Formats: sequence, structure tokens, C-alpha cells
Amino acid sequence: MKLARFSRIGFILAAAGSAVGLGNIWKFPYIAGEYGGGAFVLVYLITVVLIGFSIMIAEMLIGYLGRKDTVTSFEELAPKNSGMWKYAGLQSLAGLFVMIYYSVVIGWIFNYIVTSLSFLPATVQEAESTFNAMLHTDIATQLFYHTLAFIWITYVLTKGIKGGIEKMNMVLMPALMLILLGMFTYATTLDAFGQAFEFMFSPDWSKIDSNAFVVAVGHAFFTLSLGMGAIMTYSASMEKGSNLVTNAFWVVFLDTVIAIVAGLMLFTFLYQYGAGPAKGPGLVFISLPAAFFEMGIIGNIFAVLFFIALAFAGLTSSVSLVEPMVQYFIDRFKWSRLKASLLMGLFFYLIGIIALLSNIDSYREALTWGEKNFFDWVDYVTAAIMLPMGGLVMAVFVGFVMQKQRVEAIMKPQLGFAFEAWYFSLRYITPVAMFVVMLSLLGILE
Repeated sequence: MKLARFSRIGFILAAAGSAVGLGNIWKFPYIAGEYGGGAFVLVYLITVVLIGFSIMIAEMLIGYLGRKDTVTSFEELAPKNSGMWKYAGLQSLAGLFVMIYYSVVIGWIFNYIVTSLSFLPATVQEAESTFNAMLHTDIATQLFYHTLAFIWITYVLTKGIKGGIEKMNMVLMPALMLILLGMFTYATTLDAFGQAFEFMFSPDWSKIDSNAFVVAVGHAFFTLSLGMGAIMTYSASMEKGSNLVTNAFWVVFLDTVIAIVAGLMLFTFLYQYGAGPAKGPGLVFISLPAAFFEMGIIGNIFAVLFFIALAFAGLTSSVSLVEPMVQYFIDRFKWSRLKASLLMGLFFYLIGIIALLSNIDSYREALTWGEKNFFDWVDYVTAAIMLPMGGLVMAVFVGFVMQKQRVEAIMKPQLGFAFEAWYFSLRYITPVAMFVVMLSLLGILE
């Protein structure tokens, strides 16, 4: 069966849609807040350039040359008698596992879109109480919106590369950028914008330690959708003759700009209406709704628009997390796209219900092992083991396993004099960084 191809703009928007997710708008601002604002932003940008960009080009190269699912691409590009490398393609399982909890979080966002139409909490304490009530007691609401997320994502997957994934990203990505741009423009008119700008770009080095570097590397990897086969699978559908470096640049650029714009916008609102920047994961669901309340009726409008933008970011990423395994079953087992999409969707949906229940007070104890419940364990295993391992494998594969002449033939004309620097980074800097991140997140390296 002939593989459908992305148009050039379709690929960039789809890959950017994969990269631009909840990590940009939800996670990046609160991490920056916890680690000194501008200091962390600078460390993060260096990490993105030295490690994220290098790995993205490598992942695109594997997909572009392999032209198949992740397992087959590794298998066909490895030297003869290196059959063990086919297992490297199973990194695409990471995306499917991330979807177990990611779909639940998208459900929370859907709920906040609806409730923000008529209700916003008046204080941070009320916002925290509202969020915790949903998280720990309201099974029906969470299950309903988790189901909606499953239906949307699975439907798009059944439509394929051109009719589903590209078409969705061609609509949602521009819409997401327009919403954020509009809210950012309004934020620039507020007195607190200067304070937010100073926080984001004036470094507080006292909050930077070795852990901040680990967090920066890990977040760069997560937010660029690296290490789980998403970019690789999309790259298999890239047009022949595409410039991988240019495409990677635009994906990284859009991802980074959206994260910074979202951070400036959110911190402006939080400073303007009396909330602090370092509120942890609850910043979006607790601190921000209370800030929107202080705006009056325009706050309801902004809240709805913001959560719609957040939902768009989550949905475009979600499709890319599942597509690698869908393509795997299509290529390797000749399943129809409908069958593969439905079964992969049911996998994350049904196990996602367990993740959802593990936050509910009446089920939490039964679904908790050690210090983490099931939801947190899935998050931890994917972030601490599966994603860093995926990045480590890709760096080693392109840097040491693939013939350098083959890599050089494609990449040197595109990278020019920077080829050797990229190749060195891929062979020595990136693997060490990924190994350190993995050990640190596992608690082995303090």
C-alpha cells in the first residue's frame, strides 16, 4: 500500500503540532517559575539547540530513510546481522503509554472549557478546592471528557495522514497560534507585562543547580516529542527531497516561541492579578482561573479561549503519540487503519480509566504502590525511562551504527560546515546527557 505523503507545510504543522503540546503551555511556565525564570529559560534554550535540535534531525533522518513504521525503519537501516536493532523501534510504545494519562488531562481541559463559560473561582483557594473536588471525587465528569478525548483522537487517526492528521493540524495549529497571539497582545497592554518580561529574561542564578539542568534536558525532550517515534513516523511521510534541517528548525522554532509567548502571557496575568509564578502543576488549573476571575466578564472569555488553545495543543500532540503504533500494526501485520486505530485507542482509553480512578479518593489506596499512584507511575516510567532511553538509542544508532558515509551524504549538504559539530553532539554530548537525565530521574544520581 502506498504511503500517503505530507505536503511541506502539512509536515511542519503536523510535526509542530506533535511538539507543541501541554508541555509548552501547561508545564513550561511553571517549571520556569520554579527554577528562576530567565536563568532556566537560558539553560532550556541552550539544551534545545545542543541536544533537542540534534536529536530531532537524527529522528527525522531515520524516518525519512526508512519510510516505514519505527521498527521496520530501524531494521532496514541497520547493518546486516544487526537484527536486535529492530527492537529500538519499540520506543513508539512510549507515546502510547504517555497517552494513558495525557488523555485524562485533556479531559480536564475539556471540562474547564465548559465550566469557564459560566463559572470562575474568586480566589486561589476556591480554585484549588474546585480542582481537587474534580480530581479526587468526580468520576463521572472525568470519565465523560476522557471518553470525548478518546473519540476525537481515534476518529482523526482512522482518517489517515492526509485526511485526518494533516487536515486537523492545518486547522488547529493556526487557530492555536491566533488565540495565543491575541491573548499575548492583550497582555502587552497590562502594567505587569514588564514584570513578567523581567522574570522570564532576567536570570536568578541562585535557583539554578544540577537538577535544573536535568529538568531542562528532560523537558526539552518531552516538549519536542522526541524519543517515542512520533517525529520519525511523520518523517516517513515527508516528501522526497525535503530539507530535514530546515523542517527541524521550523518545528523547534515554533515549539520554543509558543512556550515563551505562553509563559509571558501567563505570568503577566498572574502578576497583574496578584498570583505568583511558581505554583507548580496547578498553575493552569488553579492560579490562572483565579486570575481570570479578577478580569470580570473578559476573564470568562479569556479563560474559554485559553483552555480551547490548550485543548488544541493537547489534541495535536495526542494524535502523534498514537500514530507510530498504528503505523506499526498497519505495516507489520497488515491491519486496516480502522482496526489499528480503534485497538490502539481502546488501549489508552481503558487503561486511562485506571489512571483516572487512581486519583479518586475511594480507589487511590488500592491503586497506589510505594509513594505513587498508577497515574503518577505511568508519568514517571515514561519520563524517567522510556523517553530518555529512546533518545539515547537514536543518538547511538545514527552516530555509531549507521554508516557515516550514508549519514554524511544526506546531512552534510544540508548542514554544511556544521555537520561535524552536529555529528559530534549526536555521538558524545547527547548520549551522555540522556544517560545523566535517566539516572537522575530514577534517583540513582543525585
